[in-house]
Amino acid sequence: MDFTSDCRARVAFEVLAHRWDSVVVFTIAAYGPLRPAALLTRIGGISPKALNDALRRLEYNGLVERRPFRETPPRVDYALTEAGGALLEPMRMMGAWATRYADAVIDAQERFGARST
Repeated sequence: MDFTSDCRARVAFEVLAHRWDSVVVFTIAAYGPLRPAALLTRIGGISPKALNDALRRLEYNGLVERRPFRETPPRVDYALTEAGGALLEPMRMMGAWATRYADAVIDAQERFGARST
């Protein structure tokens, strides 16, 4: 597989390149469609601005759907699209990789940092 600049496979890496995007996808997958306030509570540690930015990116990329309701007060929730749900298995595989190799990566980063100072 080729990952040159015009390769469509790069889309898979780019759509989850931001820190919170995969966390938002996993949270919606775990709990179903959620309102932004519920996402903030479930995720923890994410600012409202970072959540809003992540939701906009995920919607832009077709991974979540914004679902407004005609109620008073107005309400909106977010649900995974088919494409968003299909990303769960590859994301789980990346999580398994991280579980296995995160310590080695961190050790390499520390060795590199010590060498550079």
